[in-house]
Order: sequence, then C-alpha cells, then structure tokens
Amino acid sequence: MYPDSIKELIESFKFLPGIGEKTAERLAFSVLEMDEDQVELFSSSLKDVYTNVHKCKNCNTLTDQDLCFVCSDTLRDDNILCVVEDSKSVFLFEKLGVFSGKYHVLDGLISPLDGINPEDIGLSNLLDRIHNEKFEEIIFAFKPSIEGETTALYIKKILEDLDIKITRLASGVPIGADMEYVDSLT
Repeated sequence: MYPDSIKELIESFKFLPGIGEKTAERLAFSVLEMDEDQVELFSSSLKDVYTNVHKCKNCNTLTDQDLCFVCSDTLRDDNILCVVEDSKSVFLFEKLGVFSGKYHVLDGLISPLDGINPEDIGLSNLLDRIHNEKFEEIIFAFKPSIEGETTALYIKKILEDLDIKITRLASGVPIGADMEYVDSLT
C-alpha cells in the first residue's frame, strides 16, 4: 500500500531494537516531514557512526579515536578497574560521575543457555590487561541476573590467586533490571 521507498524506510527502522510496525511507520512519516538539511544530517550521522565508531584497543568501549576518552585521560585512577558488560554502562557511569577509575568492557555475559560461553565474551583481553596493568581493585558492574552472577563468579575464580581486591556493585539494583535505567540514587 505504501510507495516502495516508504516501505523500505519502515523496514529499515524495524531493524532497531524495540521498534515495531507502528513505531516504524511513525518514524518514517516523521522523516518525510523533515527539511532537506535535517534529512542530510540524519543520513550523515548514521553513516558517520557506522564508519567511525569502533572499540577502544585498550578497554573495548566504543570510541571514534584510537583510545577512548577514559583510557586517554591521565587523571583517572589507574589502580581501580570496573568491568562492565557493554559500552552503554561506561557512558551511564560517566554521566552519573560516580567513578574515576578505568573500565573494561566485555563482549556480553556468560549465558550457556544462549550459547554464550566464557571464550565468547573476550575474557582473554581482560585477563591480559589485569596482568599487565597491575590493578589493586576490580569492580564487577554487571546487571543483577543469572548471567551477571555467572560471569562474576567465573572471573573471580580465575583471579583468586592474584593479590587483587575484587568487589561488586551494591545489590540495591533489583534482579533483572537493566543498568541503563539505574539513576544516581539507586
């Protein structure tokens, strides 16, 4: 019923998580209401993100530089490493301004039911970094879930022979909550 270009735009919006048919239609019609400059900005922003954003070679968080903004900051506390499951968590903690150490981003959490094993989440990079950079404390900041618990326990077991303090976030965050929705009070 829609012209092919609108159908294609609707289908493209549905690639995004949480976007169903109705929302995709609304977004497509919103694009049609934009002026040419807005469409150009939107289009070039998508292309720029896809072309320029990659993982930091040190901590694995998303950046458009060789080193991310945290790894290149010489004022950070080099003794504390916060291990998170994704880059969104790094940006959240930085927005809250509650942590001044370094980060390491895993490629997700261990989840055998989903076929995600320890070797699938980039643990070798984390372990190399821990051995090379001599951290005094490692904080696990995973969502409170079975996968978060499994990942934390697995890494803790590997590190038990090292003289490193290992801590976790306080459990005021409810089981199954997404870190994305945690605020400074929580």
